[in-house]
Amino acid sequence: INVGSHRRQISDLLDQSIQISSQCFIITADNRFILLCGFWDKSFRVYSTDTGKLTQIVFGHRDVVTCLARSESYIGGDCYVLTGSRDATLLLWYWNGKHSSIGESPGSECFTTPRAILTGHDCEVTSVSVCAELGLVISGCKEGPCLVHSMNGDLLRTLEAPESCLRPRLIQSSTEGHCMIYYDKGHFCLFSVNGKLLRHMEVQDNIKAMLLSRDGQYLLTGGDGGVVSVWQVSDLKQLFTFPGCDAGIRSMAMSHDQRCIITGMASGSIVLFYNDFNRWHHEYQTRY
Repeated sequence: INVGSHRRQISDLLDQSIQISSQCFIITADNRFILLCGFWDKSFRVYSTDTGKLTQIVFGHRDVVTCLARSESYIGGDCYVLTGSRDATLLLWYWNGKHSSIGESPGSECFTTPRAILTGHDCEVTSVSVCAELGLVISGCKEGPCLVHSMNGDLLRTLEAPESCLRPRLIQSSTEGHCMIYYDKGHFCLFSVNGKLLRHMEVQDNIKAMLLSRDGQYLLTGGDGGVVSVWQVSDLKQLFTFPGCDAGIRSMAMSHDQRCIITGMASGSIVLFYNDFNRWHHEYQTRY
């Protein structure tokens, strides 16, 4: 097979100062579109995963868009999309599943208006999460605390982490009302959405991707060490570590049935891990 003809690459110019990370892109629920940020013109863009073609350019921020997240999807594929920027603000947008675009009009240059503008950070936003079910947005900035907003834009609270936890890098929130934040240098904090610090742990890896299982009970992590680990969220106990890979993990996804973990590696390869939450759940219940 001539694999080359099946490679679809997005070659649009990203801002030179942007470090590409798993926070820079999201995939729609039907897997048909990828939303990407980090462009020098302060836009974020929508591409067809099938053809690699650009389908929409969305402007709204006053500086480079640094991170993206989306909520769980409604019937029809609608969801909320959250963008964070170097301009220290967050914008909440609506993805229209029927038109496969942000807002109603799928014109390529789009000046649709965001649903809400969220302020409160005083420097570049680095990581974001949005949970439509709880109506909450959680965000972290480069040199400061993580904030919790309502989806209307009201600042609700600040998540106070231990002193060793600086520079939030990754955020995942669950519909169970838990928020997992990964800070620089191996630090994880688990918060309740009411702002209570529930757990803090440190790992010896530079984590680049993390995911929560759909029920919010398990956390998957992967980083420079090339190892995918599974943790029990309630007590941050490590349940399982997959055999290591020979390259660092840069991004992570899970199949819809949660049976397969897919990792994007620093080497450019993609590795699949077979996964069975039920087994650990059963073993964990019987063992402890």
